[in-house]
Amino acid sequence: MTASHEYLAARSRAGMIDLGGRGRIVVRGADRKTFLHALLTNDIALLAAGSGCYATLLTPQGRMIADMNVFELGDVMLLDTRREVTGALLQRFDQLIFSEDVQLGDVSDAWGCIGVCGPRAAAVVGGVLGSDVSGFAPFQNARLEHAGELVVAARRDALGLVGFLLFAAGSSMPGLARALDDAGAAVLPEDVVEALRIEAGEPAFLVDMSDDTIPPEAGIEAAAVSYLKGCFPGQEVLVRIRDRGHGKIIRKLVGLTIEGDAAPAAGSAIVGEEKEIGRVTSAVVSPALGKPIALGYVHRDFVDPGTAVAILFGDDRVRATVTDLPFVR
Repeated sequence: MTASHEYLAARSRAGMIDLGGRGRIVVRGADRKTFLHALLTNDIALLAAGSGCYATLLTPQGRMIADMNVFELGDVMLLDTRREVTGALLQRFDQLIFSEDVQLGDVSDAWGCIGVCGPRAAAVVGGVLGSDVSGFAPFQNARLEHAGELVVAARRDALGLVGFLLFAAGSSMPGLARALDDAGAAVLPEDVVEALRIEAGEPAFLVDMSDDTIPPEAGIEAAAVSYLKGCFPGQEVLVRIRDRGHGKIIRKLVGLTIEGDAAPAAGSAIVGEEKEIGRVTSAVVSPALGKPIALGYVHRDFVDPGTAVAILFGDDRVRATVTDLPFVR
């Protein structure tokens, strides 16, 4: 995969991504923080107005139901997640509301979202919205405006780049996208976004993580889990792994640098010492490295960077090396 104009724009200037296909849930009510704090893996109770965090919702067995970006806007909380799990999240939350002052709303269709990432993302977003966002900390958010319409701007670094999420009413999205384009943000096609994501070593839910994944396996524990916040579903399992198991898990998501010029398909078997030790979850020919790279789960005996493994391409084996993440810094 050669470096396209859009890829180079994201790496050197700014790119924008249509995230309208993701799910968006609004949580209102005086008890919204304590309600979500008891359910999600991160510390929601500590979120001040204009802040946020990354979190997951787990089963009592510690398996992932969903991951999400949580933004506290001051009078309402916005959850940004995969569209495919929005319905299940709303149903589960609704079942757990008893006497709490909590109201849920699905705004996935009413509101859209554009992601802007790259070294000049802050300058582009600030110029379009008429507000300096260069000093925003990760997950910091604010209500701003474009063309007289409300835009919620939130700092959310992704793809290994500084990034922002811009939420607005669906009717406002075309004009906002045009303004970002005029300001120099290139539209990033899906294959470029995927290449940047894999180069950054960032797992995606329903791609590299599923309902069979626990956070430590995917390497998201540090970002998504607080052990200081008190109980949450799945906490006992995670604490047992951390304390009794000394953090050891059966499998772990790793990077793989692959010989040859083709990227393996998701689901391809990974072989070590003449036995299957895991599976590829996503792969691409890296524009930055000029070679195939992949994310995949391997048995804990094969997780050290530099470990030689192989990937099955049909009846053929291609040599690969376990590689420290991210691939591109």
